[in-house]
Amino acid sequence: MTHDHDPVLRPSPAQTAAALAPPPGRIGGDLVVETLAGLGATTVFGLPGQHALGMFDALRRSSLRYVGLRTENSAGFAADAYGRITGEAAPLLLSTGPGALMSLAALQEAAAASAPVLAVGSQVPVAGLGGGRHGYLHELRDQQASFREIVKSVYTVRTASQIPSAIAAAWQSALSAPHGPVWVEIPQDVLLAETILPQVTAPDATPGPLPPRPELTAVAADLLTHARRPVIVAGGGVVRSDASGKLRALAEKLDAPVATTFGGKGAFPWDHPLSLRSWLEDRHTTDYLESADVLLVVGSGLGELSSNYRTFAPRGRVVQIEADLGKLESNHPGIGIHADARLALQALLETVGERRDPAAAASVRALLDAVRARIDAQDLTLEQQVLAAVRKALPDDAPSFWDMTILAYWAWSAFDARRPNTMHSAQGAGGLGYAFPAALGAAVADPTRPVLAVSGDGGAMYGLAELATARQYGLPVTWLIVDDGGYGILREYMTDAFGAATGTELARPDFVALAESFGVPAVRTSPETLAGDLAAALADPGPSVVVLPAVLKMFAPTHL
Repeated sequence: MTHDHDPVLRPSPAQTAAALAPPPGRIGGDLVVETLAGLGATTVFGLPGQHALGMFDALRRSSLRYVGLRTENSAGFAADAYGRITGEAAPLLLSTGPGALMSLAALQEAAAASAPVLAVGSQVPVAGLGGGRHGYLHELRDQQASFREIVKSVYTVRTASQIPSAIAAAWQSALSAPHGPVWVEIPQDVLLAETILPQVTAPDATPGPLPPRPELTAVAADLLTHARRPVIVAGGGVVRSDASGKLRALAEKLDAPVATTFGGKGAFPWDHPLSLRSWLEDRHTTDYLESADVLLVVGSGLGELSSNYRTFAPRGRVVQIEADLGKLESNHPGIGIHADARLALQALLETVGERRDPAAAASVRALLDAVRARIDAQDLTLEQQVLAAVRKALPDDAPSFWDMTILAYWAWSAFDARRPNTMHSAQGAGGLGYAFPAALGAAVADPTRPVLAVSGDGGAMYGLAELATARQYGLPVTWLIVDDGGYGILREYMTDAFGAATGTELARPDFVALAESFGVPAVRTSPETLAGDLAAALADPGPSVVVLPAVLKMFAPTHL
């Protein structure tokens, strides 16, 4: 028989204290990595720096996998792609000042594309916060001010006990619709100080849903049901919310043609009878969209590129579903529905009436025929041959990442992505150097599939150091570099506008020899051999480079 006062059943105060005591040797950096792991992170990207060493030392004691790139901007692009592929918040660990600022271009792209990136940067010691000029290494008067206008939310930590809550709040913000990058900064001395706080267990940072208001979807459903000529524009929000299946079901229920924006590539089947594809930089498409009496825009703000450089002027009613409140009716008035695309499409599916329009598919074919005739009237056989070769070589489920280069501009309009969430480019913010480091991040997310990166020689120069990263981690990324000796698209723009180009011609290395110096197999190809060479490179495990010397041209613009 036992009794309540039996010492065997009731630990002594000393035993209780010993059981609750945290493991020895833990510092503020451990709270960072423990929180990230507790939230569900498995991989972090970044670069170490003097003020951030507390976080990097803590990685040794954690289960998190660290992938280090050679520049902070590349690390940000890799985290961006990891977030796009997995839908998870990708942690990005950075140092103070120059290291932090080097990530800004990548975070701008993540913001434009709604990619969930959780950037955790170090700061000068707590005594240096507040805008004084103390002379600390890497000191900025107000470091977070550099991030505030780019990321969704900013958090500055001043004590160790604030770390778990700040990171959990940032995680929730990054994954709330619309996804996006967030910034957390932690002083060096807080990261390095020993902590008596217990180990962080799984914090609750589940993002809440963003459902549509039912009175708005009821009005939208009525308009679509009784429309004479409904048309749908599907943007990146459809891809980010994994709503392509619901989009297709709605289009088929309404017999409504669908155009996808460049960010929405793959959201709707390319060869579907109702697919207008992605020829948004074409006046025939612009006219078609303008003729809709009800235009449903899902997950797009109809910005500069999606509106054929703002020449699009809808004549019918516009219904816009958009998770980013700032984009709602920002370019065209209409019925704005602030909601996650998936939830809003589901609500419409449940409320619209079925309608049949035998003329819809015929009008789609007529439009695509008109677009084809316009392209065929120009001398663009080489460009179409190269793009077709890439499509032939690339497996249907393999993701591709495209830099700001002429072949990518062709791909925005003319490339069949075939699967949702497989084609990604830097057209959100429009910066150079995105494709290769982003492809590395995608390969980290899923190393079972080959990944393609496409760059021009100018954009490739931004990321050459990441050949070392690709080799170090053995990542299955094939890098296609189209070498035309300069910034090809800027050469075209300047020649067309001014009669001559300035600052566009570039000295560059022998890309094949350079790749091989990193231990990365490389081949020089031609338009005729590209499909075979690219397929062979994609089939081999590990990184590879394919160099295509070619001067490509853009199709004639229709917005001028």
